[in-house]
Amino acid sequence: MAKKEETISLIDTFSEFKETKNIDRTTMVSVLEESFRSVIAKMFGTDENYDVIVNPDKGDFEIWRNRVVVADDELTNPNMQIALSEAQKVDTSYEIGEEVTDEVIFAKFGRRAILNLRQTLASKILELEKDSLYNKYIDKVGTIIAAEVYQIWKKEILLLDDEGNELLLPKTEQIPSDFYRKGETVRAVVARVDNRNNNPKIILSRTSPIFLQRLLEMEVPEINDGLITIKKIARIPGERAKLAVESYDDRIDPVGACVGVKGSRIHGIVRELRNENIDVINYTSNIQLFIQRALSPARVSSIVMHEEEKKVEVYLKPEEVSLAIGKGGMNIKLASMLTEYTIDVYRELDESVADEDIYLEEFEDEIDGWIIDAIKAIGLDTAKAVLNAPREMLIEKADLEEDTVDEILSILRAEFEE
Repeated sequence: MAKKEETISLIDTFSEFKETKNIDRTTMVSVLEESFRSVIAKMFGTDENYDVIVNPDKGDFEIWRNRVVVADDELTNPNMQIALSEAQKVDTSYEIGEEVTDEVIFAKFGRRAILNLRQTLASKILELEKDSLYNKYIDKVGTIIAAEVYQIWKKEILLLDDEGNELLLPKTEQIPSDFYRKGETVRAVVARVDNRNNNPKIILSRTSPIFLQRLLEMEVPEINDGLITIKKIARIPGERAKLAVESYDDRIDPVGACVGVKGSRIHGIVRELRNENIDVINYTSNIQLFIQRALSPARVSSIVMHEEEKKVEVYLKPEEVSLAIGKGGMNIKLASMLTEYTIDVYRELDESVADEDIYLEEFEDEIDGWIIDAIKAIGLDTAKAVLNAPREMLIEKADLEEDTVDEILSILRAEFEE
């Protein structure tokens, strides 16, 4: 009974491996042979006198042992040698020095050998599957895939692809308003493949600019055909994005092509990104013009460039300032990300105000020294500079309370009103 169970166990082992995904026939045969040889070598100290033949089509295998015929009284290694009297029981014509080949029934090696084989195979299969998974997904980095939600954890979601491979969508790579249930399908871009200790982890992302780029390539044929190029993308996931596009054909309006008639091409992408507002602008290598376009819908009056510091001062009419900054500072932040310049926004000087200006130090009797230092640290040295700067900038960049900022502005205005 035990031997029958052992034989069945071997057949199961073989069929399990035969059905293993992503492993080609040649590799399968090679690994099976290697595993049998590994077990034989552990049992007998060598496998050099064995022939292992795997038949993947039939789902079986053969093991043949080669032994040299020696005189009965010279037998020292039964694994490598066979006594003349034993050899002649197989065939009376055998003589000393000849080689006898006989089939070995692996199941007769016992339960331990079979268990050893199963463990060896399982280990090799796991390694092969890991290699296969890594190779499959390292080539997919930067492409969109769809996967099914399998398990939801606090810090990440576990998804399965159509082959049952495990993929991870970390919380940091999810759009803040993303919400999924088990069994739902998620679209995301393959961000990277971590492979520590040959243990590949496929990390997906829905917040990456590449995700937005790939979605646009799918929706806008002109991008896919290479007639329009996406030059830059800046995203605040789930909130707002800006992208700069350029056309190589003067007859094609790149912004219009990306948006589509009545927004038809962009609508699907906006829905996929949880109503992320997408601004599309024309790219230009003229950095001043590019910054002006990046700050839309605000209209810029003038720009002062500081090329070495990658910094610009942008002057606008008072009614345009809030548009340039945007809700929660979002517009100016995206414009800075898109242009790779630090953008400081200022109100245009009111010509009716007298030309004289006053250094902030003159107000030390009314304004605390640390507050003056905080304002100077963001590049504002005079009263007019502070009055012309947006209130939101003083709150965020100088890290001051709203009440404090209002009080400072009141003090400074009073000085000029007098």
